[in-house]
This record gives sequence, C-alpha cells and structure tokens, in this order.
Amino acid sequence: MAGRWSLLILTLYLSFTVVTSCPLGFNRSKKGCIDINECDEDDVPPCPENSACFNTNGSFYCQCHDGFRSSTNAVNFTGETSATCKDINECLEDKGLCGPNAKCENTIPHYSCFCEDGFISSTGVKKFHRGDNVTCKDINECQEEAVCGQNATCINTPGSSYCVCNAGFGLKSGKSNYSGTQEQCEDICMIDKTICGNGTCHRGASGHYCACNTGFTDYGNKGSKCTALNCDVFNTDALKEEFQVAQDLVVQLKKSCLNLTGSENTSEQDGDHILTRLLKVIDKLLSGKAFKDNRKVSTFLDLVENALRLIGPLIKSPGTTRSSSNTELNLLVHKGAGLPQGAVTLSSKKAQVGIQLETAAGDPSNYPGFTAASLLTYANLEDSADGFFSGMKPEVNHVFKINSKVATVTVSNRDTSYLKEPVQLTFQHLHQTDEFNHTCVFWDSFEKGGTWSARGCSVVESSTNYTVCSCNHLSSFAVLMALYEIKDQFELQLITWVCLSLSLICLFICILTFSLIRSIQSPRTSIHLHLCISLFIAIIIFLAGISRTENQIGCAVVAGLLHFFFLAAFCWMCLEGIQLFRMVVLVFNTNFKTLYMMAGGYGVPAVIVGISALVNAKGYGTERHCWLDLEFIWSFFAPVCVIIVINIFFFLITVWKLAQKFSSLNPDLDNLQKIKAFIITAVAQLCVLGIMWIFGCFQFEESSTAMSYLFTIFGSLQGVMLFVMHCLFSKQVREEYGIILSRLYAPKKKSYSEFSWSHSSKAHASKSTQDTGDSHI
Repeated sequence: MAGRWSLLILTLYLSFTVVTSCPLGFNRSKKGCIDINECDEDDVPPCPENSACFNTNGSFYCQCHDGFRSSTNAVNFTGETSATCKDINECLEDKGLCGPNAKCENTIPHYSCFCEDGFISSTGVKKFHRGDNVTCKDINECQEEAVCGQNATCINTPGSSYCVCNAGFGLKSGKSNYSGTQEQCEDICMIDKTICGNGTCHRGASGHYCACNTGFTDYGNKGSKCTALNCDVFNTDALKEEFQVAQDLVVQLKKSCLNLTGSENTSEQDGDHILTRLLKVIDKLLSGKAFKDNRKVSTFLDLVENALRLIGPLIKSPGTTRSSSNTELNLLVHKGAGLPQGAVTLSSKKAQVGIQLETAAGDPSNYPGFTAASLLTYANLEDSADGFFSGMKPEVNHVFKINSKVATVTVSNRDTSYLKEPVQLTFQHLHQTDEFNHTCVFWDSFEKGGTWSARGCSVVESSTNYTVCSCNHLSSFAVLMALYEIKDQFELQLITWVCLSLSLICLFICILTFSLIRSIQSPRTSIHLHLCISLFIAIIIFLAGISRTENQIGCAVVAGLLHFFFLAAFCWMCLEGIQLFRMVVLVFNTNFKTLYMMAGGYGVPAVIVGISALVNAKGYGTERHCWLDLEFIWSFFAPVCVIIVINIFFFLITVWKLAQKFSSLNPDLDNLQKIKAFIITAVAQLCVLGIMWIFGCFQFEESSTAMSYLFTIFGSLQGVMLFVMHCLFSKQVREEYGIILSRLYAPKKKSYSEFSWSHSSKAHASKSTQDTGDSHI
C-alpha cells in the first residue's frame, strides 16, 4: 500500500515539473516563459572586447565594431566560439588610401591621413580621410627668402628643393648642390688651386676660365684644365730627308699646335681642313714606292699618330668617317665637362677596335673636357712594313709575314703605355688559311729603329678569316702569320756544294768546247754556249752571295742578278726550240741573226727584271736568302712557265713536220736524222730545266723534304746534265775530245802535212753538220 502511494506522488511531481519549465533562453513567470536578454547581464559580458551584443528571441549574437574584424572573419558570432575582434590596419590593406604625396597612419579603430614633408593639404587641415575631398600640393620652398644664401640659385623640386652654385662658384666639399644654409658657395678659383692645371684661373660672368701657361693648352675649352702639348714632334728638319711631300703638312700641323698653346685659337674648320690634308699626304706616300727601311716606317707612323692626336679635339662632335684610295678613318669625338663612360666600337672594312671611353679619356683628375678616339686603316702599308721582325722570336723553321692590314689606333689620353682595360682589335686576314699560326703585334718605333713586336698583345681568337687581338697599350697594329721555311739541313747544303761544284766544272768544259772547237761551231752551238754561260754565272753568284743578307742593298743586287741569269738560261732554251721550228717547218738552213739572238737571250730577261724591280724593289732579298720574296716569286715562275709552254708548242709542231718528212719518198735522211737527234736533246734539256723548277714550286710547306732533295739534286746537276747531253752524247764532240787527248798524250809530233790533212779532212767532214748546227748522236 505504501509503495502505491510513493509511485503516485512521483508521477504527480514529474507532471508538475513538465508543466512549469521554459526553453533555453527563457525564464518562467506568472505570465509564462519570458525571453532572457543576455546582452544586459552585468557579471560576464557575453561578447568579446571591441564588439557589440545583439539580443534575439531565446539567444543573442556578437558583431565587431567598425574598424575591427573577428578573428574567424565571421560577421556575426557568439561568445561560445572564442572569437576576438582585432583592429583593421587600413594603411596596409590599401596603399593608396590617402592619395598622392600623403602618408597614412593607422589608429584604433580607424586611420588618419597626413601630407608628406614639403606638401600641404588643399583645405589646410592636418588630418583627413578618404572622401573628405582633400589633396596634398607642393610647397615652393624657393619662395622663402635667403633659402640658399649668396652666389647660389634655388631649384624647387616636388616636396623639396636644393641649391646650385652660380657660374664661377663652388662648394669646398666638391658637391654639385646642397640644401639649406649648412654650406656656402665660394669663388671656385679660391677653392681649387689646381682647377686649371698648368694655367691661371679667372672668374668671369659665365663661369671660370683658364689662361694656360706656355706649352700647355685647353683646346679651346676655357673651363678645362691646361694639358701639355709638345709641338716639337712636328719637326720639319727631321722629316725633310724622309718625306719631302709631307713638308707643307708638317708646317701647318706645327702652326696649329703653336696656336693652341698661344693666344690664337684653332677652330673646328681648321681641324677639318688639316685632317683632309693629312689623308691626302698619306695617299701620296702610300701610292709611291714602298718605304726602303724601318726608320721610314717609324717616322711615317709617328707622324700619323701625333697628327691624329692633335686633330682629334679640333673635329666637331660626334666625329667623322673618311675613306680614300689608301686609307679608311673612323674618328669619334666627345665634348663636355662630364667624363664619358661606356664602350665604343670603331670599324673599317678590314679592321675593328673596341675601347672603353674611360680609357680614351684618361685620368679623370686631368680630364681636358673632350675625348677623342680614332682607327686609321692603311690600304697597302703592309708592303712597306713587312720583313721587319727583329723584335720577334720565331719558332724553328718559321718565318713571319703580315697577314692583315696595318691599323693605327689613337686616343686623346696621352698615357697609353699601359691600359687598365685592354683594347680588343679584330683583323680580317689577307690570306684565308687554317695552316698557319697567327700572332698579334704592334709597331715599336723605339726598338732597333722600328720593328714588329708582340709585347703586351695576345690572341683572343683566331679562325680562317680573322684574328681577335687584345693589347694593353696603343700604337699601330697588325697580325702576322708564321710560314714554314725549308730547313737548312747539312745534307742539303753538302749536296748543293758538291753538285754545284761539279756543274761549274762541266759548264766550264762546255763553254771551252763550244767557243774554241771551230769544227762544231754553228748557230745552235752558239745557243748552247750562251745557255752554259748564263748558268755558269748564275751558279757562281749563287755560291758567293745567296746567304749574304747582312747588306740589304747588296742582297737585293744578288737576287736581281740571279733572277736575270736564270731567266736568260730559259730564254736561250726557248731560242733553241724556235730555231728547230724554223729549220724544220719553215726552211732548212735558216738561222737567227746574232743580234736577234742576243736581244732574245739577254734583252728579254733584262726587261722583265727591270720592270719587276720598278714595280716591287722590296721583293728582291729576304731575311735569310738573297732571292725573290715568296709573294714575288711569280715574276720568275710566270716567264718560265710561258717559255716552257712555247717550247712544248714548237716541239710538237716540229716533231709532226719531221714525221711527215720521214714519210716522203726522197727524204734527206742525213739531215733529218740530225734534226731528230737535235729535237731529242732539246726536249731532254727542257725536261731537265723545267722539272727542276717545278720541284721548286712545292717547297713552301714544312713537309716537303722530299721535294727539297729533288730540287737540290736536279738544280745542282744542271751543268753536269748539259755536258752529258751536248758534249758526251755528241759523236763529233767526242771525236774532237779524242784528237785533243791524243795530242796531249802522243809523244811523237805529226808533220805539218799530216796535221793539215787531218784537220782539213775533219773540217770537210763536218761541213754538212754546220748547216744543221750539230753533230751526230
């Protein structure tokens, strides 16, 4: 019974509780469930700092104040999320919030805008916000009185200003401008006592100017330092003997130089006129004969370098480009107080130079107010400057030869003996080849009167067509190629001396034979005689003077004589072929007149040698041998080739006609057999002389040792071979030798009648041979 009552009471309690409770966020009242305003609670604020609370029916939410943002980036949140409100930095989020010339300052909860220094707001307010229609405008500080002090001018800039000294004034600090009154402008002549260098400083209305001392010049730039100018380099007496054609030019150069150092002033028009005259004089000098010695080359190049260095600052900026028959000039000129900077390139058809303008200008502390750089390329100066290599050290079996145009590089900087930044020069090769090494060189006028030298120059790059050089000084430059030279081997020298000695003996016997034995004398043997005489004299000259190179003139004479007598030998050989042609093809027993033979045998080679000497006298004699220069060798080989071709032509026609005569019904067999023999010996002679010089053509490579031996053997034994062909192979000559020997060794003398009969019978027997000009073979 008690349990029932307990269960009933519990049920009634639960029913009462359910009936009397309210939802979360509401309170029970007599009127029912009423909403709880969580935002009015005083003990614990439901929302974080810098936020506002908003009540809702049965709940609430939080929202950050203006200028703040919740840490969860949610606009509405409840305190249960643990979100906080952080200040928004408007200045970082919007860089242009305040507009131009203004700066932004963040505040809590918003921001403020202020005009930058040197600017003021358009409305006069100090602080403003976007949307207030306020801008910042520049303050002109130069309107304030005495902002820069005396002797200076104020220059206004956006937000600031600076001061610049008036002309003729400067700052002790050396600065170009200043701000405020911390410094004052003073007379520049008092501040810097060295501003004019070797001159006196004066202050004028347009600024300071320099009055240069004697021997110094400012090149007409009155505000520039005075630099030394040596007018003695244009010494007419020193050039009088060397280059007469340049006398008037040198006089004008010296006059202009003296004007620059005096009270007069040489104008840009004068500079242009002097440059024109300089190029004309160079054309005249290079159009004539090549210079004979290295001293003339040195004098010429020194004159050109000094003239260009003088003319450079007189040319109107930015410079000029000129070309003529013998020169190409690219001249760059920069004028102004500021030191030029950067790299420039000067070019011509065959050469190019790259140089830094700082290098061309020189020491900044002595900058004369201008910078000049020039590249002058010569058309044919390599002909005059080739061969002077005493300043070079070639490798074994190598000789040097110029393989580019010669180019002169000058700058206004006078201290170019060692450059911090080397110049780069690019030269096009005159002879495109991969087989030779190339060397970059400059002309050294102070070494042994003038020579090419590689000091300070190196090869950066070299190919078939060009070579790039790097040099740490300036002068006149070129590129050399190293040619292989035939080795002077002991074996070759021994063969040459032995064989040539034998040839001399044999040629001497031939000369005695053809000149003293009357029974064999004829026009044909006269040709043999002069052929042997020419070779005999040529060999003697060769042995005596081929290596005597210590005297340049004597060596050239030896080379000329060798040229003449070797050509004479070929001309007499050509006459032999023509004589055979006349005998067989035209009319038998037709001979040359003596005068015509002499004109052809000695006159033609004399004309060839004379013309060659006039065209290129420097081609006679090399550094090691008194013979023709390698490039000039065709003045010998060309006539030789022509002679060989002519002889081959005549021999072919002669053989053809001879064959026709042998096939005739009633041939004169005796004469035809003799002519046949003559042709055989003439062809053999042609082969001996021709083959010898053909082998000589292949001696300009290092690997031509075999050709060197063949050339030496065939060339040295020419006299022996002529003796064998024309004397030993001749029956009539052998008979005459037998008679001579029998007379020498026979103890018993013949009677007069016996001798007369022998001589007359022999003469009668040889009469028929005189008509055709030789004996049986």
